[in-house]
Amino acid sequence: MLTTRQKLNVIKESALHDTDTGSVEIQVSLLTKQISELTDHLKTHKKDNHSRRGLLKMVGKRKKLLSYLEKNNPKSYASLIRKLGLKK
Repeated sequence: MLTTRQKLNVIKESALHDTDTGSVEIQVSLLTKQISELTDHLKTHKKDNHSRRGLLKMVGKRKKLLSYLEKNNPKSYASLIRKLGLKK
């Protein structure tokens, strides 16, 4: 789980404007942060299958959001992929 402070930092980094809290870019950034933290958790707790299922659901959701962004705003998609260090 991300703390409120961590979420605010991620939102501040990827917000399109001051009051932006739910754009696709922010959602993908938050999911990426959660995925990385959960991956670290699963490295130490290999048998935590409930968390593994949640991780797979998050990865699927991020993939859907990224495909939506690629279709509707390719420039933003390219910059987000570069910024987060994700594979295409």
